[in-house]
Amino acid sequence: MSEEGTRDADVAVIGSGFGGSLLALVARRARRSVVLLEKGTHPRFVIGESSTPLSNLLLEEVARRWDLPRLLPFCKFGPWRRERPDVSCGLKRGFTFYRHERDAPFAGRPDRADQLLVAASPRNEVADTHWYRPEFDHALVREAIAAGADYRDRVELDGATETDDGMLLTGSREGRRFAVKARLVVDATGPRGFLHRTLGLPSGPCPHLPPTQGLYSHFTGVARLDGMEPFTRFPGAPYPIDDAAVHHVFPGGWIWVLRFGNGITSAGVTARDAVADELGFAEGEAAWHRLLDRLPTVKAQFREARATLPFVHAPRLSFASHVAAGRRWALLPYAAGFVDPLLSAGFPLTLLGVVRLGELLERARGDDALADALHHYEEATLRERDTAELLIAALWSAFDDFPLFRQLTLLYFAAATWTEACRRLGVPERAPGFLLAGEPRFSAALASCCADALALPAAGRPERTELRAALIAKVRAAIEPFDVAGLGRADRDAWYPFDADDLRAARGKLGVGAAAVEGMLARYG
Repeated sequence: MSEEGTRDADVAVIGSGFGGSLLALVARRARRSVVLLEKGTHPRFVIGESSTPLSNLLLEEVARRWDLPRLLPFCKFGPWRRERPDVSCGLKRGFTFYRHERDAPFAGRPDRADQLLVAASPRNEVADTHWYRPEFDHALVREAIAAGADYRDRVELDGATETDDGMLLTGSREGRRFAVKARLVVDATGPRGFLHRTLGLPSGPCPHLPPTQGLYSHFTGVARLDGMEPFTRFPGAPYPIDDAAVHHVFPGGWIWVLRFGNGITSAGVTARDAVADELGFAEGEAAWHRLLDRLPTVKAQFREARATLPFVHAPRLSFASHVAAGRRWALLPYAAGFVDPLLSAGFPLTLLGVVRLGELLERARGDDALADALHHYEEATLRERDTAELLIAALWSAFDDFPLFRQLTLLYFAAATWTEACRRLGVPERAPGFLLAGEPRFSAALASCCADALALPAAGRPERTELRAALIAKVRAAIEPFDVAGLGRADRDAWYPFDADDLRAARGKLGVGAAAVEGMLARYG
């Protein structure tokens, strides 16, 4: 096998998904030489497609901080559609949840006890988006190349060795030996990725989450719920219910439905092992249709749908590395652990990782400073992942008690909306970490609530009623000091619109005056 030669760089990024390509861009703006390595080619199918207000806010901060103006249109739905029509996206106005029972149509209870709608934006222009990753990731790769990153695809790496002054990556490319020597190596290849395998990093299952499997594809012809019964019985929703991340929750799992503007819909399911094995997830499309046979309303939504890609079966979704960095290397948060697609946590975690590594590249010049900064990066990455895992595990434990599920979900929305408000008001230090993992009062309350949820006696046990009531009261108490979105209002009845008056009423909690709140509302629409 012939030699292609050894490339030298300050930073080697393995994996050119959105996180890896964005980090390569940031590293170039930090005046570091970058090699960006990809095993496959672009465009390619990948899930992880739904942004959140915090994700878009972090992407905007990255674009402004590192002078990447071509990224700014991707931060809001309106500018994206106008300025980058070559890259498909979908409109995400909120989070839609519906509870289904097996072998029964969605009930659509008059009291809305089987639904939860939480708005994420006041109007389409400033709304969040679903990212059509084949085009979005490809666009970011092209941006990284234009910024000076040395991009190489079809690279098969087989070794990673620490040297006196960096890491040596070895492998092959198109039949020729290939090597890269870099001061810092960042793995952006995802769970159980290259460095995890090559370095033999310790890992284990997520400690609180049940073992789950995934099955997913892209579709055409998926019907909108807002034209179907019983959803038409509920006029006046906080946003169009399909222009959202739609979650169909059922005993043992949940289905996501995400619409893109190009006629494609992403849909898939995560389910406990017992459900996945009973349905035969390993059989792909046949298992999908067996699942739909159990859920008549979802089956009606997909009656005319056709998969555009072969179904992908993920036999084990959750993953938790025990380490996230060494002296010369780091894992992006997605490579350090994955919990579940619920709540779209992957994007903000990844973007926080990109920000931290970008700051590290700007500041850590000597070897000791680099190692120390990587240690702090690892602490933050694992703490935030573990916080997300604990909350999502608590939500899974409440799938069979949807009113409790709704209450626990508000822990996420309280932390998210508080963080968004603090960052937009210019006081990000008041919202440290994803899910406020660095805020002692909230993080302790969240951990306590989730532990209580996981320890609740099974349905039918006489002691459950009292303990469940105490848990709901504890959740409400945990949320109240950080509630800037009216989540504690009893009159909302599971529908939470975006209401600027909620933010105005909460300015005392945020420690700012009326002028600051009005200025923020004007700036962010």
